Amino acid sequence: MAKAMQLRRLVWMAGLLALAFAGLGYRLVELQVLRHDEFSAQAQRDTRHQFLLEPRRGDILDAKGNLLATSELVKTVCANPVFIGNHQAEVARALAPLLQESETNLAQRLGLRTHRNEKGQIVTNLFVELKRKVKPETWEKVRETMAQLSLGMNWTNLTRTQKKFYHNLRTKAIFARNDQLRVYPNQSLAAHVLGYASSKPRVVDDCPVYETVGQDGIERVFDSQLAGVRGWRLTETDLLRHELVQWREQDIEPRDGLNVVLTIDSVIQQFLETALAEGMEKHTPISISGIVVRPRTGEILAMATLPTYNTNNPGAVAVEAWRNRVIADVAEPGSAFKIVVVSGALNEGVVGLSDAFDCEHGVFYYAGRPLHDHGQSYGMLTVEEIITKSSNIGAAKIGIKLGGERLYDYIQRFGFGVATGLPLPGEVSARSFVHPVKEWSKVSIARIPMGQGISVTRLQMTMALCAIANQGLLLRPMLVDRLEDRDHNVVAKYSPQRVRQVLSPAAARMMVTALKTVVSPEGTAPKAALEHYTVAGKTGTGQKVEHGVYVDKYFSSFLGFFPADGPELCISIMMDEPKNGHLGGQAAAPVFKQVAERAGNYLGLPPDRLAEPGLTEGQGLKTAATLGQNQFPK
Repeated sequence: MAKAMQLRRLVWMAGLLALAFAGLGYRLVELQVLRHDEFSAQAQRDTRHQFLLEPRRGDILDAKGNLLATSELVKTVCANPVFIGNHQAEVARALAPLLQESETNLAQRLGLRTHRNEKGQIVTNLFVELKRKVKPETWEKVRETMAQLSLGMNWTNLTRTQKKFYHNLRTKAIFARNDQLRVYPNQSLAAHVLGYASSKPRVVDDCPVYETVGQDGIERVFDSQLAGVRGWRLTETDLLRHELVQWREQDIEPRDGLNVVLTIDSVIQQFLETALAEGMEKHTPISISGIVVRPRTGEILAMATLPTYNTNNPGAVAVEAWRNRVIADVAEPGSAFKIVVVSGALNEGVVGLSDAFDCEHGVFYYAGRPLHDHGQSYGMLTVEEIITKSSNIGAAKIGIKLGGERLYDYIQRFGFGVATGLPLPGEVSARSFVHPVKEWSKVSIARIPMGQGISVTRLQMTMALCAIANQGLLLRPMLVDRLEDRDHNVVAKYSPQRVRQVLSPAAARMMVTALKTVVSPEGTAPKAALEHYTVAGKTGTGQKVEHGVYVDKYFSSFLGFFPADGPELCISIMMDEPKNGHLGGQAAAPVFKQVAERAGNYLGLPPDRLAEPGLTEGQGLKTAATLGQNQFPK
């Protein structure tokens, strides 16, 4: 009987063991075979990670290689709460002064928490971002502070496990990731050309990664070239995501962004912005803008508009100040537009400079509407004198003689109604303000020649004058000279681009002859005359329209180039509603003169006229050459 009991027990035990081994075997088969792919993928997710390596963003340089925008290496200070345990208060107390953060806020963020990720998994916050854009020297102080952190305990009495915990707390709990800080060394200089960049966050493996993205100006247009190409590192990690270097699989270095070298000369840019600021103070306009261009190449040496902003902190001003009014605003150009109708008529042979027109002593009726000459009373004026005096009536009669179709053709040929192609965001074409002849009113043919009934951008008007200076050839404005790698090897080189031949060289020369008289004592802009250079230019005083009616508010300008017969620089100055004198010759011309004198001296342009009266032509040439050697060194 006892033997039978023992046998039954033995059988039961054997059966239970067999079932246990069968269950274990099934479980092993399930884990190793049936669910192998699932658990293998889970293990890969837990221990195999890809770290993105951000490239350094390229610099923006001026034509002489001076830094306009660059990226500084900074740190993003982070924490792993697992290594901190319940010592959040002590760590926060030590770091708060260095990071300039609230001690209470830091302590709360250093706490250990769990949350569900995008896949619904419960994970621990192994990563907490404490402070971005931390200078490297500040990060070194953080490391030193953590390494010397005293928690008020007797370290000799700690167990091995406790010592390891506190070692990790001191060395691993606070860590840093590389980051970039976009810096503009010259503050607001060329702000509307450069634009600005900001950091855009995105999440990779539950950790935020910041990308520097161009938001405006050159930073935005050339964002992909400046940004470079991201690298990556595929590696094994432990459960706390510390890399196991020996198991690193891929390590692809990032490719730094390219440098963008502009045509802007920061010295001339400074001259322009200083002069605009003085003009702003004197005339308190809504805005004031200026452009400096090489008419033979289309290279823009300076471009500015006020109000402006500090590119290091664009959010400190109203969004309105971000707008580049040179390309984004349109206005009726006023008398500056007379260069279009007169040069077109000269090119067509409809008029010559000596042809005379009756300017009706100040009042001319056309289609039953009166047209006035700024309170002046002119009788017979030649075409050249019409430009000199800026006669509205004379320009209207030339426009009538040229005819609507041909006038509209020259408006298009000079580039009005289409974008210039400048590589900056926000340029408007003003197409809706350049109406075809079939949409003109009866008086349009008399009003458009004097700059009414048509609106243009400030850049379009400047490039039109550059075409006259450049023997009738219209060029596309250039703002970028080349792209370079980090070693200054040229990757891409940009060249001047022809748009079209607007005028014959002969017609352009006749127009230059007329434009030189504008800065004479008899002209509308004697305040634009230079001591050592002959200037050719045109004033503009466009009356503004409100609710369909012309009001006593003006858009004033002066556009000119020098030396007139061998142009090196074309400068335009434009003001929106100037006070204390609103005529282009009063408000804008002196600002032009200030910029022109400084730029000519800086560039060492040889003078082409005399400062001293009473010299013969031969003596004058000799004096000019001497002035060029002594006062305008290369």
